[in-house]
This record gives sequence, C-alpha cells and structure tokens, in this order.
Amino acid sequence: MQIDDPAVIAEARAVFDRYEAAIAANDGAVLNDTFWADPRTVRFGITEILYGIAAIMAFRSSVARYAPRATRKVHITAFGQDFACTHLEYERQDTGLIGRETKIMVRLPEIGWKVVSAHVSLLAPSDPGRVQKG
Repeated sequence: MQIDDPAVIAEARAVFDRYEAAIAANDGAVLNDTFWADPRTVRFGITEILYGIAAIMAFRSSVARYAPRATRKVHITAFGQDFACTHLEYERQDTGLIGRETKIMVRLPEIGWKVVSAHVSLLAPSDPGRVQKG
C-alpha cells in the first residue's frame, strides 16, 4: 500500500477545499453531497451527535450560517488509492476560538470520494478529566 500518493492527496484536498468553500457560503447542497448518503455515515459536531445521512441533512437544514473561520493548518494523509484522512485546525474569526475538524474519506465505486465520518470540536481551555503529574 502506498501512503501519501501525491495524486490521492490532491484528490482529497479538492474534496476538502470544496467543503470549506461550502461552509463559508452555507451551501447545504454541497455540504450534504460531500457526505456518503448512507445510514452508516457519522458526524460528531460541537453540539450534536449525528448517525446517518438523514440526521446530518436535518442538522444542515437547521443552520442559518456558520461562524467565519480562518485556516491555521491542514494535514492530509492518504492510505492507498481509496482512503484518506483530512485534519483541519482553524480559528473562528468572531470569537478567536480554536477548532479542529477531522474527516475520513473513502473513494466509493461509482460514487467517488465521500466523507464517511467527521468529527468537529473546539479546543477547551482545560480538561478537568486529566490530572497533570507533579
């Protein structure tokens, strides 16, 4: 298995960039199209836990707009020809909060690249469940 084939990285980046443009424009059709239209698709958001494309689409339809964000770092890893992970670190421009977003993408036969799992979070100032040593 080839890891980080430049062509696969470029394809995953194109999906990533399309999604980011759709977030900025709140283009629900593109956002929904980016995800695998299947009940097994998962999206964990900042305030929601969504199992299945129907739940994801219902959530998208409730959003009037997304907070503007500036990209801090993008990291993409590809495994073989049909699997990639994208990681985004961003800053919300309205609040300065740092966000993180991971997408697992798969190239599906006759469908193309789709997000099958996504996780979005905001960086907390501390973790009360983790006790530092010393």
